[in-house]
Amino acid sequence: MESKKVLTIDEACAYLGYKKSYLYKLTMSGIIPFSKPNGKKLFFEKIKLEAWMLSNANPGSNERGKVAATYVTSEKKRR
Repeated sequence: MESKKVLTIDEACAYLGYKKSYLYKLTMSGIIPFSKPNGKKLFFEKIKLEAWMLSNANPGSNERGKVAATYVTSEKKRR
């Protein structure tokens, strides 16, 4: 599965660590990217799954501190 670019529903479940029923729910809700050629089987592009998994990333406390310091510094320069 490491070298595969397109995954079946079973492979996507294993890759994401989700149950099949939950993955079906995500697809039917339009939450997760998928393809359904010929209206039958579901397929998932691995690169799109990776982008989806990282789409709502929250910065760690270290990163938030850097952003806050940059903001404070830039605000002082404006005044």
